[in-house]
Amino acid sequence: MACDLEFEVSTPAVLALQVAAASTAGDVLDERLGVSVDGAETGPQVSELATYRGGRMHVISVDAGRLAISYQASIRPVKATTPPAATEEVVVDADAIAALRQSRYCQSDAMAGFAAVELAGLEQGPDVARSVAAWVFERLAYRPGSSDTLDTAVDTLLAGVGSCRDFSHLAIALCRALGVPARLVAVYAPGLSPMDFHAVVEARRGTGWEVLDPTRLAPRSSLTRIATGRDAADTAFATTLRGKADLMSSEVSTVVDGDLPTDDHFAPVSLA
Repeated sequence: MACDLEFEVSTPAVLALQVAAASTAGDVLDERLGVSVDGAETGPQVSELATYRGGRMHVISVDAGRLAISYQASIRPVKATTPPAATEEVVVDADAIAALRQSRYCQSDAMAGFAAVELAGLEQGPDVARSVAAWVFERLAYRPGSSDTLDTAVDTLLAGVGSCRDFSHLAIALCRALGVPARLVAVYAPGLSPMDFHAVVEARRGTGWEVLDPTRLAPRSSLTRIATGRDAADTAFATTLRGKADLMSSEVSTVVDGDLPTDDHFAPVSLA
C-alpha cells in the first residue's frame, strides 16, 4: 500500500495526517514515511500519535513551500477474526454508546422518522445493519467527486448520489436511527476502482463489529484499517491545524499477493 500527497503551503503550517496502516492491521514487513519541502527532507518536524482503535496520526510542522508526503508499507495481515455472533441484544459499552450518538455528518436524530417509516420493511434483528447497507447500495448512485466536504447524510439522501464517504455516512446515520451502533472506518482497499482512500462502515453485531461496504466496490476481507471514528470528521487523511496548506495532488495504490478474494457482502466479516 502507498500514497503520495502534495500540498502548497503558503504560510508556516501544522498538518495532521492519517495515512498509515493502523497498528492492529498486521505485521509490518516494511514501512516508510517520507516528508520533504521543496525537495529537501531536512526541516519538517514529524511526530506520531496513537488514536482510536489502533489508528496512527502523524503531526507535521513545516515552513512555506511545496510539501511532499510519501507513505509506503508492506503488511502481513493478521488472521481474520471470528465473525461476531448474531444476537438480538447489542452489548452496551463505551464504544457502542459513542457509535450511537449523532455526529457532524451523520444526523441520526434528524433521520429517525424517515428510518422508522421507510426502512420498516427491512429484515430486522441482528442483521438489520446489513439490510441497511444493502438499501443504501440500491438507493444511491456511486459518483466520485459528486459531493463536497460539507455534505451530510441528509444531503446524500436527497441527492441520491455520492462517493464512498457519502454512502457510509448515510448507512451510519440510518443504523443509528434504528438503534444500531455504527461508525466509519477509513481503509486501504485493494480492488477499488478508481483507486483512492476508501470509507466503509463498522456496525455493532452482538459482542463484536461487522464491517459493511455500502458501495460494494472492494472485498471486505482485504481491507486494511487506517483510522476509525464517528464519521469523516474523525478519519480525514489530512487536516490543516494551523496555517494554510492546499492539497494539490494525491495518489493512492494498494494490492494483495495473489488473487483478490470474493465477497458476496451478505456474510459477516470483521476488520482487524
